[in-house]
Amino acid sequence: MKAAFTFCLALILAPALATAQGTAPLRLSARIPLPNVNGRMDHMAVDIDGQRIFATAFDNHTLEVIDLRAGKRVAIIPDLDEPQGAYYDGTRKRLFIASGGDGTVKVFNGATLQLMRTAKLGQDADNVRFDMRRDHVLAGYGGEKFLYGKAERQQGDGALAILDLTGKIVARIPTAAHPESFQLEKNGNRVFINVPDKMEIQVSDLATNKTTAHWPATGCSDNFPMQLDEAHHRLFVACRGPAALAAFDTETGKPVANLPLDPAVFSDDMFYDGARNRIYVIGRAVGGADERAPSPGFVEVIRQVDANRYAKVASYPTGWGAQTGWFVPEWSKLIIATRRQDAAHPGEILIYDAQ
Repeated sequence: MKAAFTFCLALILAPALATAQGTAPLRLSARIPLPNVNGRMDHMAVDIDGQRIFATAFDNHTLEVIDLRAGKRVAIIPDLDEPQGAYYDGTRKRLFIASGGDGTVKVFNGATLQLMRTAKLGQDADNVRFDMRRDHVLAGYGGEKFLYGKAERQQGDGALAILDLTGKIVARIPTAAHPESFQLEKNGNRVFINVPDKMEIQVSDLATNKTTAHWPATGCSDNFPMQLDEAHHRLFVACRGPAALAAFDTETGKPVANLPLDPAVFSDDMFYDGARNRIYVIGRAVGGADERAPSPGFVEVIRQVDANRYAKVASYPTGWGAQTGWFVPEWSKLIIATRRQDAAHPGEILIYDAQ
């Protein structure tokens, strides 16, 4: 506990230190309250043209719709069974929400927020991504899952489900256990999938929906968040045990860098800012034996010196229980969700400007 407290104090001081050394990488520009939202927040999506943020509220069973221009929540979608992931298709005005409780992906009208279709995947529907080359939505679900030091579920039907833009399942890519974060090539056909229970990265071909490789996540256990730097052929993985940022060569599958993070880091989202050669790791400063217990959040800023070298340049305190967010290159903004701490401290959406 003393180590965790020391770490939190260091986070509080870090922004001032970063500013003293030059322009701060991130600047907090807005705080948008989430009234009457309880429990942990999960992953996000954004409406670029409409400047809306869609935030999944896992324990609250809602999707929170935030208007960035108005600076407030403007709508909710209720009665979702543990929502975890989302994607918004701005061209067709459709919102896809993956829920872990009932293992579904629900498709909503993006304007009216009315339900259009439900696709049943299996258990624990989780992360959602868009395949722009084929106009498909991908969602990870199912599979054996070992979390917080114990087996949460044991079954062998983990997969990425591939849906068309009406919500119809058109294919599945099996995984050996529960798939966590995954990333798709924009200029190729590969999808890289974190499979933490197997301590590996699964590589599959979206042209054939066949798996082509299994890369050991060498030196990285609990490999949950993932990002891709396609220009430099680098895949980034945030490891929880031991806490580190690992970089892999996407041409060979070999690890090329491993940057230790603070031992208290517990991250569920990370993002690559290609315009600034930075990585943002969103996490919590875990202290004590129960990793699930809410704790102070922070974001670590990592500079990509070159394809094989990385350096931590700043840490910023965020908010209670904050471990998820979204980076929007079109807005140069990093969005982070915090959870309600008590009656005086509700959950918030924090907006940071990348500088």
